[in-house]
Amino acid sequence: MHRPARSRLAAGAIATLAVVALAGCATAAPSASGEPDASDAAHEGDTRVAIAYDGGIVVLDGETLNTVDSAELDGFLRVNPAGDHDGHVFVTAADGFHVLDTGLASDAVEFTGEVFDAVTPGHATPHAGRTALFDDGTGDVTLFDTDAVGTGSLPEAETLTSEEAHHGVAIELSDGTVLSTIGTADSRSGVRLLAEDGSELARNEQCPGVHGEGALKGEAVVFGCEDGALLFADGAFTKLDAPDAFGRSGNAYVTDTSAIAAMDYKTDPDQEGYLLSKLALVDTEAQELSVVDLPEGVEYTWRGVGRDGHDNIIMLASDGTLNVLDETGEVIDSWSVIEPWESPEEWQQPHPGLRVVGDIAYVTEPAANRILAVDLHTGEISAEATLDVVPGEFVVVGAAGH
Repeated sequence: MHRPARSRLAAGAIATLAVVALAGCATAAPSASGEPDASDAAHEGDTRVAIAYDGGIVVLDGETLNTVDSAELDGFLRVNPAGDHDGHVFVTAADGFHVLDTGLASDAVEFTGEVFDAVTPGHATPHAGRTALFDDGTGDVTLFDTDAVGTGSLPEAETLTSEEAHHGVAIELSDGTVLSTIGTADSRSGVRLLAEDGSELARNEQCPGVHGEGALKGEAVVFGCEDGALLFADGAFTKLDAPDAFGRSGNAYVTDTSAIAAMDYKTDPDQEGYLLSKLALVDTEAQELSVVDLPEGVEYTWRGVGRDGHDNIIMLASDGTLNVLDETGEVIDSWSVIEPWESPEEWQQPHPGLRVVGDIAYVTEPAANRILAVDLHTGEISAEATLDVVPGEFVVVGAAGH
C-alpha cells in the first residue's frame, strides 16, 4: 500500500515559503471564558464582498455594496473564502495562495503577507475547523487550522503528498482523516481516504475525471465524476452512476443541513460553450442520483448556482433571471434581475456570477460593471452598485455566512 509522506512544519519553517513578509493585522481571539470578546461582537453580523478584477481585489460592504477599499495584485486572480471568523479570503495567483484581510475585524483591507507557496495553486477547502490547500503542480496538500490565518505569519501546517501531481482537491474530516483525489497530469480516477499519519485506509477509482467536492449533512462528501458522482458516507465509498453514458458533474452546491447535493450536469463531452440545461441531484441518505431538466431558457454556468438559508437551490440563468428551486429541482420562484447574456468563450472570462448568503443573493453583471443584492423572499433588489472595474470571480465572507 502506498504510504504518502505527511510532515508537520514548524511555523518558522513554513513561513520561509512566503513571498513577502509584512506585519499583518491581529485576528480577534476568544476570551478566556470561551465567549466572544468585544471585537467579535462588533462585527458579528457584518459581511464583505471580495471581487477579483484585472489587477487586484475590490472589497465592498455586504449590506450597502459601498466600496470599502481595494488591494492590488497582478495576474489572473481567483478567490475563495478562508472560512475563518474574521473574513479573510484566499486569493490565488501564479505564485500561490495569498491571504487577504477584508477589514471585517481590522477595518483594513490589505494582503497580510501570508503566501502559501504553490507551483499551481488550486482548490482551497475549509471544513470542520481545518483547511486544505491543493497544489495542482505537485499534488501536495497543505493542512492547517482554519482560524490560524491573518496573523502575518504562516501557521503551523502539515503536508500530504499525492501519488502524482494532478488537478485535485482534498478535504480534512472532523475525525482527522483526509479525502484526497487520485490522478495524474493526464487523467483523474478517484479518491483516497488517508489516516492522520498519512497512511491509506481506502480508495475508490470508479470516478473518471474526478473534480470538485462538497460536504453535506452528517459529513457525507460528494465528488463529481464524468459518469455520475462518488459518495463517501459512514466510512465507505459508493459510486452513483449517471443515467447517461457521459454524465459529468464537476461542482457540488451543498449545505451542512441538507442531505441533497445539487451538482452541475453535462451530457455532451464535445459541447461548445459553458451553458448547461440540466442539474444533477444527489440524495446522500438514499444514495441516489437523479437528473432534472430545467425549464426552457434556464441555462447556467458553474458560477451560477448556490444554496439559500432554507436549503433551496438558487440559480442565475443566462436569460437574466434568478430562480429558486426546491430540493426536487422544481422552480418555485423566478425574477428578472439582469440583462440576458451569452456563454463565455473560455471559463476564465468575466461573466455573471452568483453567491448566496442566507436569504440574500449577490449577482454580478460584468457587461455593466454592476453588482446587486437580491432579497430571496421578495425578489426585490436591496442594494446595487456600479464598479470602476470589470468584476470577475467573487466571494462573500463574514459571520452571517457561517
